[in-house]
Amino acid sequence: MSLKLYVDAMDAVVVEVSADGRVRLENEDWSRPTLQERRAILFAATTAIEELTELVEILQDGPAE
Repeated sequence: MSLKLYVDAMDAVVVEVSADGRVRLENEDWSRPTLQERRAILFAATTAIEELTELVEILQDGPAE
């Protein structure tokens, strides 16, 4: 899966994730994240989902111009 997710705790951008759990950071090769890296990526992804959900709700429910 291709994406761009900034992970503040790692000061890195995740650009791809494979089905087997490996990640590719911007300008780096594929690797298996450590437990700490996995937690940082999951935290960043969860936060991004919450923020995007709020954005969608605001735009869907807001006044149309």
